[in-house]
Amino acid sequence: MFSIEYRQQISSRVLAWAESDQRVVAGAVIGSLAHGPGDRWSDLDLTFAVKDDATIAEVLEDWSGKLIAEFDARRLFDLPSGRSIYRVFLLPGYLQFDLSFSPASDFGAIGPQFRLLFGVALEKPHIAQPDAQDLFGYAVHHALRGRLCIERNRRC
Repeated sequence: MFSIEYRQQISSRVLAWAESDQRVVAGAVIGSLAHGPGDRWSDLDLTFAVKDDATIAEVLEDWSGKLIAEFDARRLFDLPSGRSIYRVFLLPGYLQFDLSFSPASDFGAIGPQFRLLFGVALEKPHIAQPDAQDLFGYAVHHALRGRLCIERNRRC
Protein backbone atom coordinates (compact mmCIF):
# COMPACT_ATOMS: atom_id res chain seq x y z
CA MET A 1 0.00 0.00 0.00
CA PHE A 2 1.29 3.47 -0.86
CA SER A 3 2.14 5.98 1.83
CA ILE A 4 0.71 9.47 2.23
CA GLU A 5 4.26 10.78 1.76
CA TYR A 6 4.57 8.94 -1.56
CA ARG A 7 1.26 10.40 -2.75
CA GLN A 8 2.49 13.88 -1.79
CA GLN A 9 5.80 13.27 -3.62
CA ILE A 10 3.91 12.44 -6.81
CA SER A 11 1.68 15.49 -6.39
CA SER A 12 4.63 17.82 -5.82
CA ARG A 13 6.50 16.46 -8.83
CA VAL A 14 3.51 16.80 -11.16
CA LEU A 15 2.84 20.34 -9.91
CA ALA A 16 6.49 21.16 -10.69
CA TRP A 17 5.92 19.94 -14.25
CA ALA A 18 2.93 22.27 -14.48
CA GLU A 19 5.01 25.19 -13.27
CA SER A 20 7.65 24.61 -15.93
CA ASP A 21 5.29 23.76 -18.82
CA GLN A 22 4.28 26.97 -20.61
CA ARG A 23 1.33 25.18 -22.20
CA VAL A 24 -0.31 24.82 -18.77
CA VAL A 25 -2.02 27.93 -17.38
CA ALA A 26 -4.03 26.68 -14.39
CA GLY A 27 -4.26 23.71 -12.06
CA ALA A 28 -6.48 22.31 -9.36
CA VAL A 29 -6.83 19.43 -6.94
CA ILE A 30 -10.10 17.59 -7.37
CA GLY A 31 -11.69 14.69 -5.55
CA SER A 32 -11.19 13.68 -1.95
CA LEU A 33 -8.05 15.79 -1.43
CA ALA A 34 -9.62 19.03 -2.66
CA HIS A 35 -10.77 20.29 0.75
CA GLY A 36 -8.92 18.16 3.25
CA PRO A 37 -6.02 15.85 3.84
CA GLY A 38 -7.90 12.76 2.71
CA ASP A 39 -6.87 9.50 4.28
CA ARG A 40 -4.38 6.75 3.59
CA TRP A 41 -6.65 5.32 0.88
CA SER A 42 -7.30 8.58 -1.00
CA ASP A 43 -6.16 8.56 -4.58
CA LEU A 44 -4.61 11.57 -6.29
CA ASP A 45 -6.66 13.70 -8.69
CA LEU A 46 -5.08 16.68 -10.42
CA THR A 47 -6.54 18.68 -13.29
CA PHE A 48 -4.93 21.31 -15.48
CA ALA A 49 -5.91 23.95 -18.02
CA VAL A 50 -4.00 23.99 -21.28
CA LYS A 51 -3.68 27.10 -23.43
CA ASP A 52 -6.32 27.07 -26.11
CA ASP A 53 -3.68 27.15 -28.86
CA ALA A 54 -1.89 24.09 -27.43
CA THR A 55 -2.85 20.48 -28.05
CA ILE A 56 -4.15 18.61 -25.01
CA ALA A 57 -3.18 15.27 -26.54
CA GLU A 58 0.47 16.36 -26.81
CA VAL A 59 0.61 17.55 -23.20
CA LEU A 60 -1.08 14.36 -22.02
CA GLU A 61 1.38 12.18 -23.91
CA ASP A 62 4.39 14.18 -22.67
CA TRP A 63 3.30 13.93 -19.05
CA SER A 64 2.29 10.28 -19.40
CA GLY A 65 5.80 9.48 -20.59
CA LYS A 66 7.26 11.26 -17.57
CA LEU A 67 4.96 9.39 -15.16
CA ILE A 68 5.90 6.07 -16.71
CA ALA A 69 9.63 6.82 -16.76
CA GLU A 70 9.96 8.45 -13.34
CA PHE A 71 7.38 6.55 -11.30
CA ASP A 72 6.79 3.26 -13.14
CA ALA A 73 3.16 4.28 -13.69
CA ARG A 74 0.80 2.05 -15.65
CA ARG A 75 -1.82 3.64 -17.84
CA LEU A 76 -5.22 2.11 -17.16
CA PHE A 77 -7.68 4.01 -19.35
CA ASP A 78 -8.78 7.36 -20.74
CA LEU A 79 -12.14 8.93 -19.99
CA PRO A 80 -13.12 11.78 -22.31
CA SER A 81 -15.65 14.22 -20.88
CA GLY A 82 -16.70 17.03 -23.19
CA ARG A 83 -13.51 18.83 -24.25
CA SER A 84 -11.58 17.40 -21.27
CA ILE A 85 -9.77 14.11 -20.95
CA TYR A 86 -9.02 12.13 -17.81
CA ARG A 87 -6.23 9.57 -17.88
CA VAL A 88 -6.14 7.08 -15.03
CA PHE A 89 -2.83 5.59 -13.91
CA LEU A 90 -1.86 2.97 -11.38
CA LEU A 91 1.42 3.66 -9.60
CA PRO A 92 3.46 1.43 -7.30
CA GLY A 93 1.78 0.69 -4.00
CA TYR A 94 -1.61 0.75 -5.74
CA LEU A 95 -1.81 4.53 -5.87
CA GLN A 96 -4.40 5.55 -8.42
CA PHE A 97 -3.63 8.86 -10.09
CA ASP A 98 -6.28 10.60 -12.19
CA LEU A 99 -4.66 13.23 -14.40
CA SER A 100 -6.90 15.46 -16.47
CA PHE A 101 -6.55 18.32 -18.91
CA SER A 102 -9.07 20.80 -20.30
CA PRO A 103 -8.79 23.74 -22.66
CA ALA A 104 -8.29 26.95 -20.67
CA SER A 105 -11.53 28.32 -22.12
CA ASP A 106 -13.43 25.42 -20.52
CA PHE A 107 -11.51 24.94 -17.25
CA GLY A 108 -13.52 25.07 -14.05
CA ALA A 109 -15.24 23.11 -11.33
CA ILE A 110 -18.13 20.83 -12.30
CA GLY A 111 -18.65 19.82 -8.68
CA PRO A 112 -17.80 20.89 -5.14
CA GLN A 113 -14.59 18.83 -4.91
CA PHE A 114 -12.35 21.38 -6.63
CA ARG A 115 -9.57 23.54 -5.18
CA LEU A 116 -7.78 25.90 -7.53
CA LEU A 117 -4.01 25.87 -7.00
CA PHE A 118 -2.94 28.44 -9.60
CA GLY A 119 -4.34 30.28 -12.60
CA VAL A 120 -7.98 31.06 -13.32
CA ALA A 121 -11.03 28.80 -13.33
CA LEU A 122 -14.41 29.52 -14.87
CA GLU A 123 -17.59 29.54 -12.83
CA LYS A 124 -19.53 26.58 -14.21
CA PRO A 125 -22.78 24.94 -13.16
CA HIS A 126 -22.15 21.81 -11.11
CA ILE A 127 -23.22 18.47 -12.48
CA ALA A 128 -25.80 16.69 -10.33
CA GLN A 129 -24.54 13.74 -8.29
CA PRO A 130 -25.72 10.33 -9.52
CA ASP A 131 -28.46 8.58 -7.63
CA ALA A 132 -27.18 6.19 -4.92
CA GLN A 133 -29.28 3.32 -6.33
CA ASP A 134 -27.72 3.79 -9.77
CA LEU A 135 -24.21 3.83 -8.29
CA PHE A 136 -24.93 0.61 -6.42
CA GLY A 137 -26.29 -0.91 -9.62
CA TYR A 138 -23.15 0.05 -11.55
CA ALA A 139 -20.95 -1.47 -8.83
CA VAL A 140 -22.86 -4.76 -8.84
CA HIS A 141 -22.85 -4.89 -12.63
CA HIS A 142 -19.11 -4.28 -12.90
CA ALA A 143 -18.30 -6.76 -10.12
CA LEU A 144 -20.39 -9.46 -11.80
CA ARG A 145 -18.83 -8.81 -15.20
CA GLY A 146 -15.36 -9.01 -13.65
CA ARG A 147 -16.18 -12.29 -11.94
CA LEU A 148 -17.58 -13.79 -15.15
CA CYS A 149 -14.43 -12.83 -17.02
CA ILE A 150 -12.25 -14.44 -14.39
CA GLU A 151 -14.35 -17.62 -14.26
CA ARG A 152 -14.37 -17.91 -18.04
CA ASN A 153 -10.60 -17.25 -18.07
CA ARG A 154 -10.90 -14.67 -20.81
CA ARG A 155 -10.98 -10.99 -21.48
CA CYS A 156 -14.38 -9.35 -21.52
